[in-house]
Amino acid sequence: MQTILGSGGAIGIPLAKELKKFTNDIRLVSRNPKKVNDTDQLYPADVTDLKQIDGAIAGTEVVYVVIGFEYKLSVWQHTWPRFMEQVINSCKKHQAKLVFFDNIYMYDQSAVPFMTENSPINAPSKKGMVRQQIHEMIMNEVGKNGLTALIARAADFYGPDNKSSALSLMVLDNFLKGKKAQAFGDVDKIHMYTYTPDAAKATALLGNTPDAYNQVWHLPTSKEKLTNRQWIQLIADELHVKSRIQLVPVWMIKLLGLFIPVMKEFPEMIYQYEQDYIFDSSKFEQRFGMNAISPGEGIRLLVESAKAKKSG
Repeated sequence: MQTILGSGGAIGIPLAKELKKFTNDIRLVSRNPKKVNDTDQLYPADVTDLKQIDGAIAGTEVVYVVIGFEYKLSVWQHTWPRFMEQVINSCKKHQAKLVFFDNIYMYDQSAVPFMTENSPINAPSKKGMVRQQIHEMIMNEVGKNGLTALIARAADFYGPDNKSSALSLMVLDNFLKGKKAQAFGDVDKIHMYTYTPDAAKATALLGNTPDAYNQVWHLPTSKEKLTNRQWIQLIADELHVKSRIQLVPVWMIKLLGLFIPVMKEFPEMIYQYEQDYIFDSSKFEQRFGMNAISPGEGIRLLVESAKAKKSG
């Protein structure tokens, strides 16, 4: 049995499809899980209720944590450490391997222009400190030989079924509404993005490769060094619209935060958009021979999916 905690999201859905290549015993855990494959076992649970986590993990060989809690600092600080402590304890109790899907928030700000699995960990933001704490909880248990686990790390991501991507929220959705794209920071700085189906495929592969455990992996991400302006242009070209951009400075984000609470969460992360953001996945590519989709093809599929949903 392989179990996905957070099965209904942008990574959970394609991950379930990919795991089918390795097993017919897949358990999907979320508040209202829906089958992805005919043989999926559905396990409704609210994982913020720690008592429900152990039951969700019992009988499992591999646990994939791809859940995304509300993007709010107070929620992260309260929920993530308690949740991960229970997941780790349950994995140890039931002798399950752990695969944690992670981001890059814990890396030192100086590492962002070229990030590898060995980049220094020194979170420059409060949300990054939460992710750093989770990283350390997992790897400390691995170091004590109490847990078999790996961390699969992605850059900012985009792709079908991913409603929270900056490229979808601030660019694609706006263009579809006839509005200008919105952008943070310096749009002429390089910014790499991981394509969600690539991330899911690679995560499934890692989880089913015994010697991939007890280390960190960067998931395959295109090596093309496009700026955010070029990403926006790709979306505009695919939609056959003019690429118009509204730059959103920090003061405006703070002002919007008075009316849109989630906007309060963005200012501390702007450093990622004010410098080049290069995410190196050579380790994975050399080990598994899998290369990421090109930005042009990824954006084509993203736009194709968005158009289909809009017309449907």
